Amino acid sequence: MSLDLKPSVELVQNASVDDENLKSAELPESLQGLTEEELEKLSKRTVRKLDIRIFPMVVLIYILNYLDRNNIASARLGGLEDDLNLKGSQYETCISILFVGYILMQIPSNMLMHKLGKPSIFLAIIMTSWGIISTCTGAVQGFGGLFAVRFLLGFVEAGFFGSCLYYLSCWYSRKELGVRNAVLYSGSLVSGAWSGLIAAGIIDNMKDVRGLNSWRWLFIIEGSITVFIVPFALLILPDMPHNTKFLSQQEKDIIMWKLKAEVGQNDSDNESQENHRGALLLVAKDVKAWLVTICFSFLVAACGVTNFFPSVVETLNFNRVTTLCLTAPPYCIAVVATFFWARHADKTGERYWHVVIPLIGALISFIISASTLNTAARYFAMCIMIPTLYCAFTTILSWMSNCIPRPPMKRAIAIGLMNCIGNSTSIWNSYLYPSSQGPQYLVAFVCNCAFILCSIAAATILRFRLAKLNRKIIAGTMDWEKELGSGNDGSKIAPDFRFLV
Repeated sequence: MSLDLKPSVELVQNASVDDENLKSAELPESLQGLTEEELEKLSKRTVRKLDIRIFPMVVLIYILNYLDRNNIASARLGGLEDDLNLKGSQYETCISILFVGYILMQIPSNMLMHKLGKPSIFLAIIMTSWGIISTCTGAVQGFGGLFAVRFLLGFVEAGFFGSCLYYLSCWYSRKELGVRNAVLYSGSLVSGAWSGLIAAGIIDNMKDVRGLNSWRWLFIIEGSITVFIVPFALLILPDMPHNTKFLSQQEKDIIMWKLKAEVGQNDSDNESQENHRGALLLVAKDVKAWLVTICFSFLVAACGVTNFFPSVVETLNFNRVTTLCLTAPPYCIAVVATFFWARHADKTGERYWHVVIPLIGALISFIISASTLNTAARYFAMCIMIPTLYCAFTTILSWMSNCIPRPPMKRAIAIGLMNCIGNSTSIWNSYLYPSSQGPQYLVAFVCNCAFILCSIAAATILRFRLAKLNRKIIAGTMDWEKELGSGNDGSKIAPDFRFLV
């Protein structure tokens, strides 16, 4: 899939205004007088304009985000452990401490970006911070220094992914969001594919350049690129639909009209009397939010294998450069698979089977990896493992926004909660892959099988919960004040609104 978003025609297919909720919604003044055909053309043109403006930059940022976070796995093959004299589980501790900082800032960062209302400024600040910190990793001299920079890196990087999910949910309708979350997440997959190739080039060719070992140059080069991109991100990324300057009034109105029509309320906190504390309580009491979070958390625990993927591929007994190059194909397959999987999920409006089917595929890949050391069988399992994990991952990301459509502060906190608790599993799952457990990593792969089964169980319970709520909506017995906050009796909710199952 090209990062210049040539598939934009595919992305806008679900941007149609031919929907009963839209037909019944009150048109803004600037749109009155337009025919249905003209409204549909305006909608598709505006969505295409947004896609071209937003996605090349956010995908590039996510590529850099993932490179700066995970290049330590490639640096390990370049001699980081030996140079820093790391003993025992110190390397695993430096992996896991990043996620301590990461989870501490998940919910606060989403609330801060929502309050600021200027995503371009917010993202520019955190990009500058993590780029500088990543560059400084190239100067560490021991366990203490590596431990400190990894914690700080997680602390500032926490503001990107959850905030970006919330940011996209403020621009795109539920039917448009799944494939766009997949395109966003393709940044991490492209990063996974490129990181091994980039690392192979740097580690093999920059040893002792200016007296530095090659793994240090890996951090210096990749961190510096992040800082270089910051001014472009600041200029290109729009803020929110109501305050952006690059859209005309008609284009802003069509976006906000669609967001209002799909639920029946504006995507703003003005229609809810809840403050930050009230929104936190709404999330804490919402069973849906917790079920999505549990499903996501066990999946993230299984995805911990990606933090050690070069080490796992190394068990195939190829040389260092070949090992790094062999990490690329599974991620390339995943880029294509997640795009088409998310596109199908959006077109059908189905979520449960789009989570469970790839999880079953991931389960099979873990069973194969735990059962054999045969090179061909293991690499085949790895080529299944990465695409299936991330097909499920991107669907779950959209499912949270689908389950918490309003109010936006509740949605922002729910996404932050999901990322916070989900990534907390990365604190301890790092210890499942010590070098002493190689080459089979039996304990890790057996644990991953258990994580996948727990994720499937949570998704199944969530499906029944959403089906029950949809029956209540049809029967007119839904407690909308409990769902949306005080002062909301559901009278403004679109009659055809249903939670996506």
